[in-house]
Amino acid sequence: MKNIVITVITCLILISTIEVSSVWSNTKEDIDTVIGIDLGTTYSCVAVFKNSHVEIIENDQGNRITPSFVTFTSNGERLIGDAAKNLLVSNPQNTIFHIKRLIGREFDDPSIQQDVKYFPFSVVSKDNRPVVKVKIGFTEKLFTPEEISAMILGKMREIAETYLGKKVKNAVVTVPAYFNNAQRQATKDAGIIAGLNVVGIINEPTAAAIAYGLDRVRNEKGSHTVLVFDLGGGTFDVSLLILDDGTFEVVATNGNTHLGSYLLSSFRKRNNTFFIIRIGGEDFDLRVMEYFIELFKNKTGKNVRGHVHALQKLRREVEKAKRILSSEMETIIEIESFFHNEDFHQKLTRTKFEELNMDLFRSTLEPVEKALKDVDLKKSDINEIILVGGSTRIPKIRQIIKEYFDGKEPLRNINPDEAVAYGAAVQGGILSDEESTHDVLVLDVNPLTLGILVKDGLMSKIIPRNTVIPTKKTESFTTTADNQHTVGIQVFEGERPMAKDNHFLGKFDLTGIPPAPKDVPVIDVTFEIDVNGILKVRVVNGMKRVNIKCYLGYGCRHENRQQKQNNH
Repeated sequence: MKNIVITVITCLILISTIEVSSVWSNTKEDIDTVIGIDLGTTYSCVAVFKNSHVEIIENDQGNRITPSFVTFTSNGERLIGDAAKNLLVSNPQNTIFHIKRLIGREFDDPSIQQDVKYFPFSVVSKDNRPVVKVKIGFTEKLFTPEEISAMILGKMREIAETYLGKKVKNAVVTVPAYFNNAQRQATKDAGIIAGLNVVGIINEPTAAAIAYGLDRVRNEKGSHTVLVFDLGGGTFDVSLLILDDGTFEVVATNGNTHLGSYLLSSFRKRNNTFFIIRIGGEDFDLRVMEYFIELFKNKTGKNVRGHVHALQKLRREVEKAKRILSSEMETIIEIESFFHNEDFHQKLTRTKFEELNMDLFRSTLEPVEKALKDVDLKKSDINEIILVGGSTRIPKIRQIIKEYFDGKEPLRNINPDEAVAYGAAVQGGILSDEESTHDVLVLDVNPLTLGILVKDGLMSKIIPRNTVIPTKKTESFTTTADNQHTVGIQVFEGERPMAKDNHFLGKFDLTGIPPAPKDVPVIDVTFEIDVNGILKVRVVNGMKRVNIKCYLGYGCRHENRQQKQNNH
């Protein structure tokens, strides 16, 4: 038996464990049309399962992907999508983008502090949560990341409604596999704010695997082991799935996380300054921007840092150049009146772009190795490699992956911009009981280990990472002090041995334990993860049936109710 420290109260002792796992219920509600929304960092996409196949829906500009941008004009008009992105240079302080990097995080998160340095819009703290501050006329307004995300989700619903010719209420929304509990709950909250009934949250790599394997699992005998490499504008995930007889089973997931457990989000030191390494298309752009900012400063003696309009001009052109370099070996970046009447004219070669980002490119292999190791697979066990996210169009990324897998070519018949929305639409079809999805089953996993603070500051694992969800696990504890009347529960997620090095989800107290000698009270701690990967914690004192439920989002969302029930 192990001693457990629950906050500052004293010790508890683990006395038993009960675990229950389940899969998607076979009993389905009568749900109307369900759209699938890929809520991306830089672009979003919406699709629907209709007439036994998936249709990617074009927006009002005829584009199948929509920029995840929101802008507020001086007269109070709100624009979303292409129209908003077009105003980035002329109205940078009020044009919001990459909101996915803020959602579900706390303001003092080091990754937030790094990101806000490059945003042209203002991000401030409210109760240690990041909120966006915009100026509309003479009035300043604050918007949470959930509210901005809700505007983008609302735009995607509007696109679907225009195409379908009817109102749409239900949606499956995608999230990175490595989104933590708070980020998942915040994404679901954004859907609610948008007026959507979010019937499901699905991991992006899982959705992409569905897009790849929907026909294959029906028509081909035997199982296929698939690796999904999802490198988008602001996030990076790797998932391993086994496809067999209509079943998509996720067996491992890995990627970049704020927890500092992996190279991609760990602290590095350069010139005595610690900084955070993260992976995504935006991070590649920032490397190039930094290079050109220094080049311009050395050439002209002028420093554009802090000049919002100049930086957004450069950001726009660098993104264009990056896209061009996926098919060309070099390109010219030209910006008239870039800064203080100075024009900007510089060549960028593919070789230079790769040189600036090579450490980031190579870093993507570590989560691949970790995912394989988690399930004891060799590189040769992978049947197919699926590349998802616009950043996988970068030739060097493809080359590095091919070389790592000993010359195996990643699939090229999957559209990396649309695959995630495609899979989300299929999941929507499953949930709305579309006839041609009856033979499809999706089994996903929780990406991070969940546990509580124990003696000596360690984290005791309750639900390990890569556990199939939904799942529920109960551990029974007892006290280690006579007449102990209160215990406090601190919940964490992550892979580090020390609780403080993992992500703190929340804490709450269980009070009113009747006086008793140590080892007598029975305290049941239950962790339950639903199909969306969202955690619920329940603590029950078996003697008095004191029941507290806690839904964890930013810290702890207390229902905070103690119910005294009669003994039976």
